[in-house]
Amino acid sequence: MSRATVFRKLEALYRDMQTAYDEVSGAMGHTCDDCARNCCVSYFQHHTYVEWAFFWTGLKSLPQADREAVESAAATAVSQARAALAQGLEPRIMCPVNVDGRCSMYRHRLMICRLHGVPNVVRSPRGGAQTFPGCWLSQEITARIGGQIPHLDRTPFYVRLATLEREFLGSKTGKLPKVDATLAELIVAGEPRP
Repeated sequence: MSRATVFRKLEALYRDMQTAYDEVSGAMGHTCDDCARNCCVSYFQHHTYVEWAFFWTGLKSLPQADREAVESAAATAVSQARAALAQGLEPRIMCPVNVDGRCSMYRHRLMICRLHGVPNVVRSPRGGAQTFPGCWLSQEITARIGGQIPHLDRTPFYVRLATLEREFLGSKTGKLPKVDATLAELIVAGEPRP
């Protein structure tokens, strides 16, 4: 399957994620507008080649000076994160694509950046589920309104993303090193060439 076809499917998946996110956030009255904290300092790990490659299509479309600024910020963030981890601390470093409080790569942001915030659940194919309370604001809303809080079910999105990863990698599925990196690390590593 061509990259362009897989990327179109990924964009459709991202649209479906946004719809599901909006339903849960709307039901809760949760909005990121004027948030007192910024999730872009969270230490997120990303795990797919297809998202990494799609992100790079966006990064390559930036003007050269902007792209170089992102790459420089990413190198700094990787160094700062390593220093924090060496001290046993969880890094709290601004994402290298955050410019003046906004994501400069919003259309190309990865799954975790899209789904973070609202309460969510992941269901295991072997039964059982893991629930997550969402960001600090979701937790405050939950405490205030109590009762039954809606949860975004990430499971179908993970299943679709895993399918797209296999389609993207083709015969290389299962033969490449696993992706387990922050966005800054993915930027510093360069565009993936699976």
